[in-house]
Amino acid sequence: EYEYGEDVKNIDWTISAKLRRPYMKVFHAQKELNINIVSLLGGSLYFGTKKLKQDLLTEVSSILAFSSIKQGDPFTSFIGNEELKLITKKSKKLASVSFMSEQIYNYNVLGKKINYKDIFNGLFKTIKKKSIIFLIGDFFNIQTLDLKLLSKKHEIFLIIIRDKFEEEPEVLGNVNLSDVTTGREFNSIIDKEVIKKYKEAIKTNDHELFLHLQKCAIKFIKVYTHEEAISKIMRMMNR
Repeated sequence: EYEYGEDVKNIDWTISAKLRRPYMKVFHAQKELNINIVSLLGGSLYFGTKKLKQDLLTEVSSILAFSSIKQGDPFTSFIGNEELKLITKKSKKLASVSFMSEQIYNYNVLGKKINYKDIFNGLFKTIKKKSIIFLIGDFFNIQTLDLKLLSKKHEIFLIIIRDKFEEEPEVLGNVNLSDVTTGREFNSIIDKEVIKKYKEAIKTNDHELFLHLQKCAIKFIKVYTHEEAISKIMRMMNR
C-alpha cells in the first residue's frame, strides 16, 4: 500500500482502482544462479550394455547446461579425475554447451582414477560465490569421498551414472578381463560365489554413499544406461 513520500510514478493504477486505495509496484531484481557442472571421468565409465556410461554422462551434462541457459543462468563446467580441470568458463552461449559435450564425449577415461579429495578441495577453492554444483559420475570406491565442507558453502546435486549389469551381473564362467583404471588384464571365473561377494561390496559402497549424502542434505538420483535421463533429473530438481 502507498505510503507518504513514495514515488507516485510507481503506483499500480489498475490494482489501486480495484481496491480503491493506492498500491505501489514492488520491483525485485532477478539474481542469476551460478551453475557448475562437474563430470567425474574415471576408467570405470568405459562400460555399458546399452550404451557407454561415458555417453550417458555426456547426455546428462548437456541437459543440465541447456537447461541452465534456457533459464538465463550461466554455467561453468569441469572435468575431474586425478585433478580438477576447467573446461568452459562462465557462459550462456550454446557454443559452450557443444564444446563441453565434445570434451566429455571424446575424453580418454582409460587409466584414469577419481581423486575425490583433490577434486572437492579444488572446487572449494575455485568457486568463490555460493553456487549450485552438479557432481556426475558412477561413484564407486568412495572411501575418500567427503562432501561436508563443500555442501556447507554450496548447494549440491549428485547424479550417479550406472549400468544395471554392474549391480546385477550374470554368471559368465571363465572370462578374460581388463582393469580399465590400470590396464592390467587377467583371467577370472565369475560364478555365483564371486557374484554374491561382488553384490555385497556394491551394496556396502552405495549404503555408505547414501548415508553420507543424507547427512550433508544433498539431493541425488541414480540414472542407468537404459533409462531416459531427463525425466529423472526433472524429478530430482522438483523435490
